[in-house]
Amino acid sequence: MDNTDTGTDYSGVNSPLLNNFVDGVVDYKGRPVLRSKSGCWRSAYFIIGVEVAERFAYYGVSSNLITYLTGPLGQSTATAAENVNIWSGTSSLLPLVGAFIADAYLGRYLTAILASLLYILALALLAFSTLITSDCTNSIDGSSCSPQLQVVIFFIALYLVAFAQSGHKPCVEAFGADQFDADDPEELKSKSSFFNWWYFGLCAGATVGIFVLSYIQDNLSWGLGFGIPCVMMGFALIMFLFGTVTYRFGEKTQGKNAFARISHVFLTAARNRRVTSLEICAEEEASGIMHHQDSQQFRFLNKALVSHDGSNEHGTICSVDDVEEAKAILRLIPIWVSCLGYGIVFAQTSTFFTKQGATMDRLIGSSFEIPPATLQSFTGLSIIILIPIYDTILVPFTRAITKKPYGITMLQRIGIGILVSIVSMGVAAIVETKRLKVAREYGLLDDPDAMIPMKIWWLLPQYLLVGAGEVFTIVGMQEFFYDQMPSDLKSIGLALYLSVLGIGSFLSGFLIWIVEKTTGGNGEDGWISDNLNHGHIDYLYYLLAGISAVAFVMFVYSAKSYVYNGERGK
Repeated sequence: MDNTDTGTDYSGVNSPLLNNFVDGVVDYKGRPVLRSKSGCWRSAYFIIGVEVAERFAYYGVSSNLITYLTGPLGQSTATAAENVNIWSGTSSLLPLVGAFIADAYLGRYLTAILASLLYILALALLAFSTLITSDCTNSIDGSSCSPQLQVVIFFIALYLVAFAQSGHKPCVEAFGADQFDADDPEELKSKSSFFNWWYFGLCAGATVGIFVLSYIQDNLSWGLGFGIPCVMMGFALIMFLFGTVTYRFGEKTQGKNAFARISHVFLTAARNRRVTSLEICAEEEASGIMHHQDSQQFRFLNKALVSHDGSNEHGTICSVDDVEEAKAILRLIPIWVSCLGYGIVFAQTSTFFTKQGATMDRLIGSSFEIPPATLQSFTGLSIIILIPIYDTILVPFTRAITKKPYGITMLQRIGIGILVSIVSMGVAAIVETKRLKVAREYGLLDDPDAMIPMKIWWLLPQYLLVGAGEVFTIVGMQEFFYDQMPSDLKSIGLALYLSVLGIGSFLSGFLIWIVEKTTGGNGEDGWISDNLNHGHIDYLYYLLAGISAVAFVMFVYSAKSYVYNGERGK
């Protein structure tokens, strides 16, 4: 639907109303849209509301997943942490598939609807898996032992959730940003704010989901705890459909899609690999790009502008715009790689942070015990508090100093967040050292089920710092990768930011495996043990801080040489 081409030409019409039409977009019936009656915040409110409900559902499953794996499914801490990291990584990488389907074939609107339907089905199956009995005592030969069936159905449902959100998350966010016209100065400023408030809604939904559903899962029923997210996703789909009449849909463009154009550039440049520098200089001068800084980056791609026989039969050479699009993609790679250290740190909050909390004093008053996963909600609370401060106070303040419309650049924002994440790992290590010291003083090292007489609130600073880092890095990456991608690859851009978190989860799982193999053995516990009191998670946190510091240096180096695609980051 968002690829509709009306085929109507309004260029010859001279009317004041023409100034109120938004170029390049149509409504759900394929008609030109008025700026005052479509898109912008009137559409964004629906879409942010959808994200609130979807994140409530997603984090209602993911935040307490390690507890379900080590509890009802009986996995070890290390195995459960690896499974959580692999699933989280897959969930963050699959959006590349969903975004490709949306940008190349179905469009963002239709992809989001189909993904929502699959999401609902997957969550229903997840809730159903918890109802399968786990009693093996009546099994005669073990071949029909129901825990095996429960595990199989559970993981099938879990990965269906990952696949469903891969089509939902990048498409809905990109579709929301599409509601703002980048050629209108006021709407352009609103688009930048959209990413802040989008993440505000995301964290609001996640915070409530973590707080409410982790309590239900730990104290009432896992089936109910997984069933409520299914209902919320149904509500999200209904809300998304209600907003249809207000949405702006991109018009269908003629010619090759972006994937074909960019692939053609690389293939043509490879085919012309023997073209001399003199020929390239002559073509650059003829094309008028000789003195542009961005055109001198990845200059080998300028070979795609050259034709050996001087003709362009069957489109064998590429346009300047196509070459610059390809260069814009390549420029993102060093930034993407240098953000992976942050992705590894990001993976810790739903694994070892939660297991730390499970060993500590969680009592409030005399009888109420908070679930360990609940503290993840404080990350969301810090984000909910900091985003309005950032958008309404920090941006105007920095704008007055830097004279830039967005205060600080997108890369500066990302870099600040990475720096905060390094501090968060240092704080987490210090708190874990303190926890082990208390366990040793009270003689509890050999009792994995003992409650360490140390309040769980000691973990609060590391959760709050993680939230502060997200305000800068996650929102900055969302805006950066969306803004710097070609116009018809915006979903892919948002999938790239998610892939940072996905690869980070895989790297975290790989790091855990290496630490297990190198620090344990011969009957001795390593840094990571089922009994955390015998382990040294603090050493792991210091290692992560060091990895992040190296990644930060790489990021600063890459950011200093980055050439922005357009004026946004300048």
